[in-house]
Amino acid sequence: MNEPEGLRYRRVNRPQVITDEAQEPRHKRTGTYSGRVFRVTLLSLGGFLVLPLLVILFLLESPIQPEAFSLSEPPLMNGCYKANLKLRQAERLFEDQLVGPESVANIGDVFYTGTADGRILKLEGRRIHVVAKLGRPPCGSTEYEPTCGRPLGIRVGPNGTLFVVDAYLGLFEVNPVTGHITTLDGKKVYFTDSSSRWQRRNFLNLVMEATADGRVLEYDTVTKEVSVMMEGLRFPNGIQLLPDEESVLVPETTMARIRRVHVSGLNKGGMDTFVENLPGFPDNIRRSSSGGYWVAMSAVRQNPGFSMLDFLSQRPWIKKLIFKLFSQDTVLKFVPRYSLILELDESGECLRSFHDPHGQVAAYVSEAHEHNGHLYIGSFRSPYLCKLDLSKV
Repeated sequence: MNEPEGLRYRRVNRPQVITDEAQEPRHKRTGTYSGRVFRVTLLSLGGFLVLPLLVILFLLESPIQPEAFSLSEPPLMNGCYKANLKLRQAERLFEDQLVGPESVANIGDVFYTGTADGRILKLEGRRIHVVAKLGRPPCGSTEYEPTCGRPLGIRVGPNGTLFVVDAYLGLFEVNPVTGHITTLDGKKVYFTDSSSRWQRRNFLNLVMEATADGRVLEYDTVTKEVSVMMEGLRFPNGIQLLPDEESVLVPETTMARIRRVHVSGLNKGGMDTFVENLPGFPDNIRRSSSGGYWVAMSAVRQNPGFSMLDFLSQRPWIKKLIFKLFSQDTVLKFVPRYSLILELDESGECLRSFHDPHGQVAAYVSEAHEHNGHLYIGSFRSPYLCKLDLSKV
């Protein structure tokens, strides 16, 4: 073998040096495989969690069918509407002894109210007496309201009896002494029917759906007939007869305004707006000693700030999504608590306002009833009444 051939076939044996760098390709391949496993696992888990949500979003029906509607930009919270803490000076009465005293009436210094368990109560001094029960047991939860009853509006009639409207059972006249319950007699009675679709226990569904199916009704206690005075209202809630007895004022809660409905006289059957674009969503309305009106609100339209109900008014698809995912009680927790009571004059101008931001003392206010220099403040949800000394605010 010659030398060139030997050089051509010669193999040089070089020692192998094993370093960290030499192992790098193996580690990269192992890491890539683990990464793929992790991603597959993560995607599988995400799909497992997202799939039920997609079923909810696209297959399940929403319990509400909301309509889009327009609200004016909320008024600025200044001037008469300027925030204060005056409502926090209120005193709680009968705390944890009654629930949901929605409306209040008085005969002298004795007060009457209806509660969430279907009772009509007499409040005398520090004592509570049961006057009557409109429905039948069991009571104590919204599940039983349709049979137990839920008294809402309560007024003193011309003969010293109590006129009571129950959200499920109808109109009654209650003798405050004997507790005897009869049908109404001798006068026409005006009341609101907030919705033809939702019961009282589903009130938040009614607010969110915002359909114009509310009515103002007249009950003739002689003929026993009910007539429709006005329809097409969005959550009419509360009513107050004007001094001329030809018109009634009706808070239209969803629209943040108060309407005047003509129930007799030359304008019978007509309607106009008493006050527009309120800083909150009005509930009951009652006369004040100044000749004006007290209006209670348990939710406000912050400006400056954010009003969730104003924001959602033009976005019904968000409302549907919310009610697919959450119950009414859960949704209610996201509505900021803010209690506001306005005094309006006879033309609807604001005279003064009492605020309790966050509802720390007076929460879920529904009505302000004036008697002997004090406001007695009802609530559709709280376990107490409130009493505010007007001379101190």
